[in-house]
Amino acid sequence: MKRVTFLIDGFNLYHSVKDAANQLGVRSLKWLNISKLCSSYVYLFGKDAVLHDIYYFSALAKHLMQYDPGKVKRHEDYITCLNSTGIKVELAIFKRKNIQCPYCDRNIVRHEEKETDVALAVKLLELLILDLCDVVVLVTGDTDIVPAIELAKRLYPEKMIGCAFPFKRKNDEISQKVHKQFKISAKQYQNFQFPNQVILANGTVINKPKNW
Repeated sequence: MKRVTFLIDGFNLYHSVKDAANQLGVRSLKWLNISKLCSSYVYLFGKDAVLHDIYYFSALAKHLMQYDPGKVKRHEDYITCLNSTGIKVELAIFKRKNIQCPYCDRNIVRHEEKETDVALAVKLLELLILDLCDVVVLVTGDTDIVPAIELAKRLYPEKMIGCAFPFKRKNDEISQKVHKQFKISAKQYQNFQFPNQVILANGTVINKPKNW
């Protein structure tokens, strides 16, 4: 049995999903069932491959609560749906950053997502150190993960590192570092959506957001 684990860069995937919706001319594909999407690719790793775990890395934009609380609630509901399929969610944070406006020289406040890339890289190494899988598939097109891939291959040459590039996120540098790579199409996002109503094990119903 070959244990396959997926590590999902949530923000990289989110922006890819938005691009895919534009490409297909549909309103949104954000209600994505990541578990079913990942399951559809397990066969690529051999007849004895089985889906072992999926980790989803993201952050809640809580700094928007005052201005757009609905956005945070939608993300929280979506995370609950992911949890209901067995996905393990790991949340980072947004940090406040003061920057100088290049046009008016005034100080303005921005918030940047922090720690997600590091958390994903650390999880990659943790899985290999503890022998928790045989194949790790990174769902990202962000080159920040390259040093972790290089280290993982050097320390654990018997393990396979793959990459599933989100739609329009293929990266040649990552392609050259991993053992196996493939692209996720826009149509795949459309094929693997949650139903409009997700019923949790405790009977709670989560409705797809109206503007999704």
